[in-house]
Amino acid sequence: MEKIAFLGLGHMGEPMARQLSAAKHPLTVWNRTPAKAEALAAEAAGVTVAVSPADAVREADVVITMLAGPAAVREIADAVVPALRPGAYWVEMSTVGPEVVQELAGRVPGGVTLVDAPVMGSTDKAAEGRLGILAGGDAAGVEHVLAHFGPVTRTGALGSGAALKLVVNTAVIGGVALVAEAMKLADALGLDEDTAKGALAAGPLGGAVARAFATDVHFGSDLAVKDVSLATGAAQLPAMEAVLRHFEAAAADPDVVHEDIARAVTHIRARRDS
Repeated sequence: MEKIAFLGLGHMGEPMARQLSAAKHPLTVWNRTPAKAEALAAEAAGVTVAVSPADAVREADVVITMLAGPAAVREIADAVVPALRPGAYWVEMSTVGPEVVQELAGRVPGGVTLVDAPVMGSTDKAAEGRLGILAGGDAAGVEHVLAHFGPVTRTGALGSGAALKLVVNTAVIGGVALVAEAMKLADALGLDEDTAKGALAAGPLGGAVARAFATDVHFGSDLAVKDVSLATGAAQLPAMEAVLRHFEAAAADPDVVHEDIARAVTHIRARRDS
């Protein structure tokens, strides 16, 4: 089986790496906080901890990166590009937008295949192997590996997976903000919270309602700011500019920034200047 290097063991990366370990792939992991990698290796058979990103990828057939954003991906690229071996696949699964993917494509050495494959879903689906994988580029050689995480949708040329992920996240985050404002209106009109929430959940925004009040999603306001900033940087999106201001304000609150998105909804409902 392919030797796999997995870089980034955050809320999403750690359960995804466990899926590969369960499938008996030889797995080398690296994380900026070594304790997370060491804890995984202690619990999962066949997992080796690398001391650096370059050491992780040097012998790998497949390199998977699942990182916080563009800055982290660029930093890791500086370390791993010189160590990638010919014939390897680099699967970039972070949410970074198509521009960063194309930037990486210009840096990978000859003989290395870059695939962009961001995911749809949160930590619960990652733990169950039920994420949706949006794979752009020549993903045929790694589709069987990606399938351990969930169903794979081939989206087209390199960068198309990253582009579609931005579209999906923009709709979801915008929907969450809309639900928050609808609930703010319900508060102002003196409606019972559960009654208003139930009516919204029964309508076309039902999915956004479920996400807006989820307490186990591990999608903080800082990530929402990152994703919406990428989207508004790619196109003129006046409504999403307003959404961005909501989440920027929530991210500035130290009690909200790294919490579930439900905390951001509470923040939006309570804002007096929105």
